[in-house]
Amino acid sequence: MEAYKIVSIDELSIIKLKVENDMLVATISDGRIVSIPVVWFPRLRGASQEKLNHFEISPSGYGIHWPEIDEDISIKAFLP
Repeated sequence: MEAYKIVSIDELSIIKLKVENDMLVATISDGRIVSIPVVWFPRLRGASQEKLNHFEISPSGYGIHWPEIDEDISIKAFLP
């Protein structure tokens, strides 16, 4: 059985993001895949699918930016 190392949020990063079925689906560097609803973010809620799909993951993986919507969320939104 493989032992898991507990890491702090500062050591985690978003490595992949998909927008599907009104959910933001993030792959986290520790292997978790976490989904949160788009409706949690008022600016994202009213955006077209095309604009939602135009995002940038920061080089550090700490956050996501939607330039056409002017919205930013951090990895903290995905983790309890």
